[in-house]
Amino acid sequence: MSNVPKIGFVSLGCPKNLVDSERILTQLRAEGYELSSSYEEAELVVVNTCGFIDSAVEESLDVIGDALDENGRVIVTGCLGVKTENITDVHPSVLAVTGPHAYEEVMELVHEHCPAPHDPINDLLPKAGLKLTPKHYAYLKISEGCNHSCSFCIIPDMRGKLVSRPIGEVLQEANNLVESGVRELLVVSQDTSAYGLDLKYRPDFYNGKPLATRIQTLARELSQLQAWVRLHYVYPYPHVDDLIPLMSEGNLLPYLDMPLQHGSEKILKLMKRPAATEKVLDRIQRWRTQLPELTLRSTFIVGFPGETEDDFNELLDFLREAQLDRVGAFAYSDVKGAQSNALPAHVPEELKQERLQRFMALQADISAQRLLKRVGSSEIVLLDEVHEDHLLARSQADAPEIDGNVIISGEWDAQPGDFIEVKITGSDEHDLFAEVLE
Repeated sequence: MSNVPKIGFVSLGCPKNLVDSERILTQLRAEGYELSSSYEEAELVVVNTCGFIDSAVEESLDVIGDALDENGRVIVTGCLGVKTENITDVHPSVLAVTGPHAYEEVMELVHEHCPAPHDPINDLLPKAGLKLTPKHYAYLKISEGCNHSCSFCIIPDMRGKLVSRPIGEVLQEANNLVESGVRELLVVSQDTSAYGLDLKYRPDFYNGKPLATRIQTLARELSQLQAWVRLHYVYPYPHVDDLIPLMSEGNLLPYLDMPLQHGSEKILKLMKRPAATEKVLDRIQRWRTQLPELTLRSTFIVGFPGETEDDFNELLDFLREAQLDRVGAFAYSDVKGAQSNALPAHVPEELKQERLQRFMALQADISAQRLLKRVGSSEIVLLDEVHEDHLLARSQADAPEIDGNVIISGEWDAQPGDFIEVKITGSDEHDLFAEVLE
């Protein structure tokens, strides 16, 4: 091995976890460590785990096992590490275990098992830090934790109550990212619309001016940057109404990602979610009247304990009326430690899967019809990938990895991160097809 110690790193889970990984990686590079793409060449491996659902737990434990088999020296961090025994019962030989967003503790453990090569004060890093995303987009995490107590979720147990970052700190990071070449900022948290609630919206300073730590103020300031700004994990609280006018100005995209979870008020109450489907539908209708180009994405759980056929049909009726543009769904599964595990009338697995298929078939039809309406329009798209015979891009309506693409045929002299004007020529259930307007 070289004199410069190499650290292997694996990041699992959601975009919030990705941001945690980026912070640790930035500190590792600042202290002079090299990053290894293989277990064999690393002096130790850090695995940032996910523990949200059983499949994520299994994946995390499998990755830890692979790292131990191929390297032998593994530090585990992330949500699965909240209860050390979750990991050590399966893999007792790991060097250490920490919980989520434990940046300093992870670095102390790295120092203990693989001393830093030099003092970071003498080194230079990009102001934006190291990123695991492509250069032209980045996740901007504005808070940790969540104040909700949804019966199916253990995130508050793993990540704690809501802790908002000061607005000046968030805006400085956003500005650094844009200056480094980022063309799209994806704002993430567990509950973006609750930003600042824990701080009682107290002012913080940025560029010499006081700004209230609240989502409306943050969205307004971010929209002045020379980059697209996309909001994720937004609950449909009344004050979200204030964001809609901002989306017709500046660079705040007409896009909201709202985790609605179900359309039956009975099931929503069992989930310990706000049970106000009529109010949500009314709000969606008002938003679209104000901003017809608004794209709405959501996620749902099918087969929640106690869900009857009538409840499921209510969910389908909600979907028909809401006419959401993008939807993700998964069949309910117990999560260790979740309150919903103890609920009666669990839905058989076969019936859950059958309902999931019916749900996704309906949404595919809705998505296809909504995409078809955009055929013939001209749109600005952000280029993600360049191939020999086509380009892959995204419109304002498409978040990376979870939404569709705009597929542009032909060979073009372009680079990822370029904005291109195109004419939409076709569509299917997920994607748009387009040609470049020259």
